[in-house]
Amino acid sequence: MDLAYLRAHPEHLPTFLTHQRIRETPVPGGDICAASRLTLDDGHSVFAKSWPETASRPVPADFFAAEAAGLRWLRDAGAVAVPEVLVAMPELLALDWVETGEPTPEAAERFGRELAGTHRAGAPEFGAEWPGFIGALPQDNTPDPGPWSGWFARTRLAPYLAMSVRNGALTAAETAPVEELIGRVGEFGGDEPPARIHGDLWPGNLLWGADDQVWLVDPAAHGGHRETDLAQLALFGGPPHLDRILAAYDEAWPLADGWRERVPLHQLHLLLVHTALFGAAYREAVGAAARAALRGAGRATVDR
Repeated sequence: MDLAYLRAHPEHLPTFLTHQRIRETPVPGGDICAASRLTLDDGHSVFAKSWPETASRPVPADFFAAEAAGLRWLRDAGAVAVPEVLVAMPELLALDWVETGEPTPEAAERFGRELAGTHRAGAPEFGAEWPGFIGALPQDNTPDPGPWSGWFARTRLAPYLAMSVRNGALTAAETAPVEELIGRVGEFGGDEPPARIHGDLWPGNLLWGADDQVWLVDPAAHGGHRETDLAQLALFGGPPHLDRILAAYDEAWPLADGWRERVPLHQLHLLLVHTALFGAAYREAVGAAARAALRGAGRATVDR
């Protein structure tokens, strides 16, 4: 099997893998899927990911189809580099391989400008035309005209707060400020028309390529707020040269007044996803982000 054959017959990839007709090398990666590098007969490499399915943990319907749709949609913007989807099947996803390199200030600045271009490509509404996932969790992508603030509270905060309370990850001390934010999110300003966002843009979902480009991978793509992507970038220590990324972005498409104060509000979505998925290890981060968001709005009513 070479790349031309794979493009013409993507449905044959599982058979070739089952019969070990393709060299497969495991790749370290995320917590949800198994990943590998496939080497084709023409020397071309492909990145493949699959869901380690068991009787108690079946692959969710449309899981890889949703990721493929998001990757294609981001790639269609013609701005940030996004790997080509080669195979999208219920049990696996295969993408063109990206050779990694070292982060450079020049690549960071280019990425900031290109991310602004991707966001500017926009979306018809908040949400998307395909089912949503964030990690292994479902995410409501029902198209919604907005405004952003109410949509964000209903679909990106409240569901994951409820999951995190049910699994015991959050106590009343963390839940109360999040509930206050959900009730008052419309007071924070910053409403904008929907942007074309990655939706899960923590630093681990950037690939710094050997071609001196930054590539987007593992999206939860949808029409959302551009500040969400930028806020998520700053989580977990941030990527190299974050200041260069943000400066180049702001030069290409200036951000609205007050965006820095809204960073914790936007980060809260992904932090709540983490408490919903992984439990109490992220409890303190949720509480800190909620309190910071309230302080940033100048209306904090919850004691630290």
